[in-house]
Amino acid sequence: MESVSGKAFDYTLMKRILKYITPYKVMFYSTAFLSILLASISVVRPILIQKAVNNNIANKDSLGLYEITIWLIVALIIETLLQYVFTYYGNLIGQNIIKDIRNEVFKRVLSFKLKYYDQTPIGRLVTRTVSDIETIAEMFSDGILVILGDLLKIFAAIICMFYINWDLALITLLPIPLLMIGTSIFKRVIKNAFQDVRNQVSLLNTFVQEHVTGMSIVQIFNREKIESELFSDINKKHRDAHIKTVWAYSVFFPLVEILSALSVALLVWYGFKEISLEIASPGEIFSFTFFIHMLYRPIRQLADRFNSLQMGIVSSERVFKVLDTNYNIANEGTQTIENLNGDITFKNVWFAYNQEDWVLKDISFTIKKGQSLALVGATGAGKSSMINLLGRYYEINKGNIYIDNININDIELNHLRKSMAVVLQDVFLFSDTILNNITLYSDEISEERVIEAAKKIGAHDFISNLLGGYQYNVRERGALLSVGQRQLISFIRAYVHNPRILILDEATSSIDSESEALIKHATEILTQNTTSIIVAHRLSTIQNADKILVIDKGKVVEEGTHQELLKLNGHYKKLYNYQFEEVV
Repeated sequence: MESVSGKAFDYTLMKRILKYITPYKVMFYSTAFLSILLASISVVRPILIQKAVNNNIANKDSLGLYEITIWLIVALIIETLLQYVFTYYGNLIGQNIIKDIRNEVFKRVLSFKLKYYDQTPIGRLVTRTVSDIETIAEMFSDGILVILGDLLKIFAAIICMFYINWDLALITLLPIPLLMIGTSIFKRVIKNAFQDVRNQVSLLNTFVQEHVTGMSIVQIFNREKIESELFSDINKKHRDAHIKTVWAYSVFFPLVEILSALSVALLVWYGFKEISLEIASPGEIFSFTFFIHMLYRPIRQLADRFNSLQMGIVSSERVFKVLDTNYNIANEGTQTIENLNGDITFKNVWFAYNQEDWVLKDISFTIKKGQSLALVGATGAGKSSMINLLGRYYEINKGNIYIDNININDIELNHLRKSMAVVLQDVFLFSDTILNNITLYSDEISEERVIEAAKKIGAHDFISNLLGGYQYNVRERGALLSVGQRQLISFIRAYVHNPRILILDEATSSIDSESEALIKHATEILTQNTTSIIVAHRLSTIQNADKILVIDKGKVVEEGTHQELLKLNGHYKKLYNYQFEEVV
């Protein structure tokens, strides 16, 4: 993915991320205030130590030293408690924000046209919705607020150093400009490195998701060794991307240590001269040693903060790219049809998946309420594309489709799809119970209604024989059920949703003869009192259809009933002869 870098973009991106803080601004401001308290209390210990050395140790005042020690312990306890609250609420803000962002991203993903999924690897979307968004949380739990706290501590330490001894402060801060230059370079290098890391993570997730899903193909074609080598190559690139970040840290951390040691050396050298001239006290030298630690420790930790911040920025770019994707289904329709009849009209419909590579060419036909229409033709003729257009899963290029004489673009999208049910050849079942796979978690459909539907469809007996019955978990994609059983569940799913328009997309093409008899019975039950469109390769399943359209290369070449088409002695007759006549 192309990235956009530069301060202007980062600033704009950060403003966009910070908008998600608005619902939690009280918590955010409270946590920011805690960072100010932590910065303030962090300078108390060096100042107390300075007093202990100058006033108590030098004068052998043991009672005063005990008193200072108690104050040091109190300060340490307070700082620990504040740090606990600061860390807790910093993480709480981050988790709340990514909850909101993840909800927004998933809602956005649900609204995309199916064409988007034809072009986008699923593994990439999983990365955007899960790990990329999780990284954004670290911007708050280990990024923005912590960086703010570290910067305040540095600022407080510098103010105290100048207040105690300004010329000693100037000497010890001489290496700081070098450190600032090094930090600036490190920031740019680490951002590019982590951007590469996120790219490689996305590629890795995509590869693993596709190959785990398609494991049967990998093993059937004996591709284990080849795919393992391909994975090894992707994994190597992922490792190399991480090594770039390791290299950046391995240079930056020693630089911080060297400059820290240099500050201490300058403090000892110049401080000894000032002590000898009675310009500085031993207590000031001790306190400055702690102040130097307070300066360089946060600066060194800023490297890790930049890690979180840059990873969050890179992930944010990716997540917001999904949110900014203009691939939504146009839902401009406002009409609802309370008592939908189911009259369907295609009028001069043209459609192409890619520009003008037409899949459907000037399709026109009409189905009346309660009629059944069968679509037959060779694979790739455009049958499934026609039903995809009816439900507006893809948009028409030219022409119009009407339901009850209302253009489908004028019908509210949810209402349009709620009025129809689709049974596909490749049935998808979630890793859940049979009941939830049928109801799709709808509170409007009771278990009693599901059982009644299963009995009518003819699937109640096989479901009852499963362990747990309707509470039986079918596992991922329904792997524990046969093809026929999965198909019957999809028929029940369609039945209980009480559609006015039913679409069967090659629902019997992948099942055995015994299951086909059950499916045929289910089809008869399901198509009662509904307008039905049946896409079929097996002509035995559509001989009783009210109308049959023969599709060839995106055009309607024949139209009529089964008997009428046989008399034409054309495309349909050839298909019929191929399937039913014995070869002598």
